[in-house]
Amino acid sequence: MQYNVDGDLVPADEATVSVRDRGFQYGDGAFETMRAYGGDVFAREAHLERLARTCETLSLDHGIPDETFRRRIDETLAANDFDDAYVKLSVTRGVQPGTLTANPDVDPTVVVYVKPLPRGGLGSRPVWDGPAVVQTTKTRKPPANAFPPDAKTHNYLNSILARNELVGDADEALLRDQSGVVAEGAASNLFFVDERGLHTPSAELALLPGITRSVVLDLAREEGFPVWDGRYEPSDVREADEAFLTNTTWELRPVATVDGMDVGGGPVTDLLASRFDELVERRYYDGERLGEGESSNAGTGAGTPDEPE
Repeated sequence: MQYNVDGDLVPADEATVSVRDRGFQYGDGAFETMRAYGGDVFAREAHLERLARTCETLSLDHGIPDETFRRRIDETLAANDFDDAYVKLSVTRGVQPGTLTANPDVDPTVVVYVKPLPRGGLGSRPVWDGPAVVQTTKTRKPPANAFPPDAKTHNYLNSILARNELVGDADEALLRDQSGVVAEGAASNLFFVDERGLHTPSAELALLPGITRSVVLDLAREEGFPVWDGRYEPSDVREADEAFLTNTTWELRPVATVDGMDVGGGPVTDLLASRFDELVERRYYDGERLGEGESSNAGTGAGTPDEPE
């Protein structure tokens, strides 16, 4: 295994960053989790656009062009001979004097971390072991004026605290905003189905609207499903006909139970998962891959890009 640290391919056990790095000391950094299918990164341009927005929120002017990020990702996948992989691109403010105040002059630390994943597309097996067991937590999402929810930073304490609450066989936390409205999972976006159609919490809430979420919304609209984004109570999810979670690595993952109540997947979940597999197969395995200009819009048609994990 080799990772890419500041442009150099380094054996995994030698890949390190300074203990004085602000990403380690303060969580002062941005990252994107991506998935490679057939050697190409899904919705790469949407991920890079969101990385740029997060860095802008952090006033982290790293000065690195997107083409450099693309090249380092491709070099790291090639060095490990991975066609299908998890890809994490991290950018921190690097080493600066040990004060909380950030220096605008940045010598960034950039790391590309990869690990193998199963082939995606038609006939693929999911990375998750089974449907999600979801539990509503006491930990709430911080308000947007305290912590910008659409910034994907190294500080994941909110999600960690929520996951720490889980008991029994629960493996995903369902977080609410300060008013008690359902926002998202600790590392996922939420969808549920009832007699009115497909629902997902509004992107105007304190959540990170995912790229996979956006793709799924596009697919649902193409199928003619009524699609609603709004404000929901945990009871709306518990009483749903079916529910599923989305993120980059999980793709679509059905929900078994919410707070001990059976929900399960269903025909809508199954159809959208099949449509997602068909999309991946067509783009990345059938020799019909979109050009870079076209793929730059992948996953952004329904609104705001990407997935939390």
